[in-house]
Amino acid sequence: MISKALLKNIKTLELKKFRKESGLFVAEGSKTVIDLMNAGMKAEKLIATEEWISSHRITQNVEIITASEEEIKRASFLRTPQGVICIFRQPVFEIDMTAAQSNLSLALDNVQDPGNLGTIIRIADWFGIEDIYCSIGCADAYSPKTIQATMGAIGRVRVHYVNLEEFISSLKGKIPVYGTFLDGDDIYSTTLTPNGLIVMGNEGNGISDGCASLITERLLIPNFPTGRKTSESLNVSTATAIVCSEFRRRMK
Repeated sequence: MISKALLKNIKTLELKKFRKESGLFVAEGSKTVIDLMNAGMKAEKLIATEEWISSHRITQNVEIITASEEEIKRASFLRTPQGVICIFRQPVFEIDMTAAQSNLSLALDNVQDPGNLGTIIRIADWFGIEDIYCSIGCADAYSPKTIQATMGAIGRVRVHYVNLEEFISSLKGKIPVYGTFLDGDDIYSTTLTPNGLIVMGNEGNGISDGCASLITERLLIPNFPTGRKTSESLNVSTATAIVCSEFRRRMK
């Protein structure tokens, strides 16, 4: 059963302050929990129904707590709990500047919606992008909403929080730094490289002036047909998917 102390501990992990202090986060759902374990993320406690435990193979040496569906429901952050909650330890990554210069990476400038961040992490995983560099103002990659949106992809993508202007400055002149703008060059007719940094901006304000001044390649995702009155912009996660897809298409 879930003790009152454990229930309280789980609930505190909804708040960034306690996630930061403890270095822990919560994941829910069979796919997410199993994917994170298989990716090597360290599980501290696994709380699940007897039925879930009996039907899944646990690959880590982790404390397992059997709970009823009602207890899972009380502890869950989801509207429809899925029979399993797992407390994981947050990984700590060092920034590899050689990899940053050799590979294609993403930089997020104040992306504040947890769902958008989680979706972008999932997009990065799909397109083989292993590093995302987030400004300090970005949403927390380990919030329950973000973790849920990644669908386990956060186990395969390294998320770093950096002073983004300083980080981009350290790469400028060494690799192309791309960003999306309404006055950029059509991405479908622009030369793209297999390495570089793709900067995506805030949901409402786009890329900040400080980061924009450091971008060397300004890209536009054109609407269709040209000149047609349309939406002002794309959702940042949708735009990220389009940009990453075009970069990877060129590599075939």
